[in-house]
Amino acid sequence: MMQNFELTILGCGSATPTSNRNPTAQLLNVAERFFLIDCGEATQIQLRRFKLKFQRINHIFISHLHGDHYLGLVGLISSMHLLGRTFDLNIYCPPELKEIIDIQLKHSQTYLKYNIIYHFHTYQNNVLLFEDDKVEVRTIVLNHRIPCCGFLFKEKPLLASILKNKIEQFKIPLEQIVDIKSGADFITESGEVIPNNKLVTNKIKPRSYAYCSDTCYDERIIEHLQGVNLLYHEATFMHDMLPRAKETFHSTTLQAATIAQKAEVKTLMIGHYSARYKDLQPLLEEAKTVFDNTILAVEGESIRLNFETE
Repeated sequence: MMQNFELTILGCGSATPTSNRNPTAQLLNVAERFFLIDCGEATQIQLRRFKLKFQRINHIFISHLHGDHYLGLVGLISSMHLLGRTFDLNIYCPPELKEIIDIQLKHSQTYLKYNIIYHFHTYQNNVLLFEDDKVEVRTIVLNHRIPCCGFLFKEKPLLASILKNKIEQFKIPLEQIVDIKSGADFITESGEVIPNNKLVTNKIKPRSYAYCSDTCYDERIIEHLQGVNLLYHEATFMHDMLPRAKETFHSTTLQAATIAQKAEVKTLMIGHYSARYKDLQPLLEEAKTVFDNTILAVEGESIRLNFETE
């Protein structure tokens, strides 16, 4: 059975919430591992609104300490406690966030029924933050006004399907089938090497998602984004606001699209829209002039990454 790789947008706005856009938050489901990516205000409300069970979240990734990316976290932690959570919660974050959370819990005299396990950013590229048998998560260092870190989620290679007639033809032992599905060739009793591509079908390419929260235009990230299936790159402003983008260490639509083009990603998703934009269509149209396969981050919408075979 093919495993999920699905991203749901919970918040797509920038620093100031609007009546129809909340600050940044996303939920990524990889093989029923639920990763919360940033946690702006109203994140727990959005999770309820879209019928997403937040007690299934065991890993939270916070990119940086601007409030629109973490101010919903204390409320979520509290609700998890009040609803009886007893199992660990892992938070990947700047070191200073622990102090912020500890103060909140101390002065509200809240004694959690579960443990928070902190994993602090080192702000180095390609550092492994999380890994299990299905997925790994690495850092992408971004160029923002304060230390900021993006995240690269990569699916572990999936097993191919072995051709049943080849099992019979070459008398393949059962104990070697998993190795062949994983990419191994087969050596017959006579010493003949049967290449893997003659034995399997539907060899599936691992999927990947890169999250670049707040950053100015910086081509140093391109090598870490190369060929990803889906890239989220902030596009706070349209390109006529380039001076403002530079001043605030943010990106424009054309800059996000240029990064996507140079990294040869499959799909670009833009978000983190300034509250000045009531209509998002002009942002999309401008980005598409550089990178046609661009979509908008829209709250409540889910993007499922489909399988591709080699």
